[in-house]
Amino acid sequence: MTHGTRMDTQTPYLDGDRSWRDTATRYALLPLRVFLGVTFIYAGLDKLTDSAFMKASGAGSVGETMRAVRDSSAIPALVDLSLKSPVGFGYAIAFGELAVGIGTLIGLLARIAALGGALISLSLWLTISWQSDPYYYGNDLAYLMAWLPLVLAGASVFSLDAALRARRRQRTGGYR
Repeated sequence: MTHGTRMDTQTPYLDGDRSWRDTATRYALLPLRVFLGVTFIYAGLDKLTDSAFMKASGAGSVGETMRAVRDSSAIPALVDLSLKSPVGFGYAIAFGELAVGIGTLIGLLARIAALGGALISLSLWLTISWQSDPYYYGNDLAYLMAWLPLVLAGASVFSLDAALRARRRQRTGGYR
């Protein structure tokens, strides 16, 4: 049965026509975006500033890490590819994490950044974390799952994407 009078007691919160639930829904992915952005920026900077990591061999090096997981990874060919140039691979991962983190944090090309984060997490899960037993001890699978909502939704608030979208809308005089 329908009524002509609204029976709910929710009041507008930020926008005059939005309820507090609508506002909460709109901002729901913001904490996840901030967490993943900061974490990936930190991970990239940590790799770039660790003198032991950016070496082909030795304790704590990317080369040694990849050799250690080669036989236990889900895709040994991916590890073999990285072992052709371990230092280059280390720089690629570090700069990829930085780009993904910055893009996610400021919301610039957020869906593409999130897709990049998901692909980095997937590659790390299939190589480094694959040997974790039980599987949920490896954190890369959880990161992969955390990226998926951002791949689907993008960055709708507090982002350069939203600012650019609003600017385009204002210039064209309508919704775009």
